Amino acid sequence: MWDVEHTRVGDSFDVAYTSPSQCAAELQRGSADIGIIPSAAYTTIHGLSILPGVAIASRRAVRSILMVSRKPIDGIRTVALDSSSLTSGALVRVLFAKFWGGGRQFDSVPPNLDSMLASHDAALLIGDPALKVDRSQYRTWDLAEEWIHFTGKPFVFAFWAVREEAAKESNLDLAAIFVESRDHGLEPANLTHIAKIWASKLDLGEDDVRQYLTTNIHYYLDGPCLEGLQLFYRYAHECRVLPRVPELHFADARPALI
Repeated sequence: MWDVEHTRVGDSFDVAYTSPSQCAAELQRGSADIGIIPSAAYTTIHGLSILPGVAIASRRAVRSILMVSRKPIDGIRTVALDSSSLTSGALVRVLFAKFWGGGRQFDSVPPNLDSMLASHDAALLIGDPALKVDRSQYRTWDLAEEWIHFTGKPFVFAFWAVREEAAKESNLDLAAIFVESRDHGLEPANLTHIAKIWASKLDLGEDDVRQYLTTNIHYYLDGPCLEGLQLFYRYAHECRVLPRVPELHFADARPALI
């Protein structure tokens, strides 16, 4: 979002901020044209194209997607899922079904660790709450790390998608705009700026936030990530977690007018 927030690129968009799952819902309703959506949502919404090259993915432990418990994996029978999760909720179901052993109960609840563990054997936390967990006090499983361990593939949590009707009406080279925005956001000075702001918001160390942004998150929808994404769709469909294995449609490049 760097260029959208800090340059004249933002003049071309009417920007609203919400969760990725809500972005997907707004694309489905047609109340938004572009959004960063959970990869799981792409299986349920027709008429979307992926903006190529850009993703929220991980090639190692991601830190912000955690299953937390006081029990070992074989003692977990019930799992509380963060109610804002789509892809991570699907991923934990796939990990149980394919690798840890099935037969677990999953319930979607608000993301409060204490209340989740009061009523369930394990809790799935995503985003900022996961980053702030004191992992020395619990057994934890980093879902990206577990996926990579079992499959050897990166995991793609989210990507930018555009409604195909809106893309046809636009003369903007959306793919180039978002790739360039990502690249500018990853420049050292801009990363320092982002880390300083979010360290204060999250009450985390600035170096810790910078390491998360530069080491744990992979921002490129490259060949290995596409392989991991397609494998996730296949496994999730086989496990009856997602409704279909979608064909990946990518937005065409267009001449930029800005």
